[in-house]
Amino acid sequence: MPIAPALFYVRTSMLDVAYEAHGPVDGEPVILLHGFPYDPRGYDDIAPALAERGCRVWVPYLRGYGPTRFINAQVMRSGQQAALAKDLLEFMDALCIPRATLAGYDWGGRAACIVAALWPERVRGLVSGDGYNIQDIAKSLEPRPPETEHRLWYQYYFHTQRGVDGLTANRRAFCQLLWSLWSPSWAAGPSLYGQSAPSFDNPDFVDVVIHSYRHRFMYAPGDPALAPIEQALALQPPIAVPTISLCGADDGVGPPPLEDNDAQHFSGFYRRQVLPGVGHNIPQEAPQATLEALLELLA
Repeated sequence: MPIAPALFYVRTSMLDVAYEAHGPVDGEPVILLHGFPYDPRGYDDIAPALAERGCRVWVPYLRGYGPTRFINAQVMRSGQQAALAKDLLEFMDALCIPRATLAGYDWGGRAACIVAALWPERVRGLVSGDGYNIQDIAKSLEPRPPETEHRLWYQYYFHTQRGVDGLTANRRAFCQLLWSLWSPSWAAGPSLYGQSAPSFDNPDFVDVVIHSYRHRFMYAPGDPALAPIEQALALQPPIAVPTISLCGADDGVGPPPLEDNDAQHFSGFYRRQVLPGVGHNIPQEAPQATLEALLELLA
């Protein structure tokens, strides 16, 4: 079992964010963001390599994961996209990071895309798992092709009380199933799952996850304090910062289409790269490709 990096904490308006840090304190800033249901272990082969090249790398635990905690009981356990983005922005503010290169996938990719779109002055470059990750909530209730609906079964499950109870009772087994379904060709996945599974024991994990998947379908109200951000996101703002999109060809929940439908959302440098034999957990399944994309943007 590898030795876990040292853990640090910083307080934002809603959270005590736990994070890992690598590299010289005056290095080029890079922030790496995990998704659902994953954690910072996804970047174990990337963060040290960036640090060796002189970068200062931060890898936070998102709200509801690992040691990250809400500061009090009154803070809404929101999992909506605006909350994830505000967390990232406040994380940067709290650590006095004026501008950073961001990488993220799934929930973390959504946070990175939003900050890149709405606060581009804070982002030098973006490596996004699966392109434009900003939700178009107004269109969320439009029916999708049957094969897509089938892959989203877990989201519909979370809309029910049975789903809440099931995730509460079986969170580790449930997330392990998603790992296997979403990364069907990842041979190392089963042996690595145990390193990330403890992060799902966070006392707010279920509440944040359930709210995330209900809010995006308009089945749960958002945090009123985040309404201005959600209003800006409803316009589907373009991303102007230099971006590389990495897509897993074997992604079991969102396989990349042959035609890149996300290119229209990027107004600056943009390149999509489809990774053969890679599923949903892009940085952990394809660390070299992720590292190379980051280094290209950092050059």
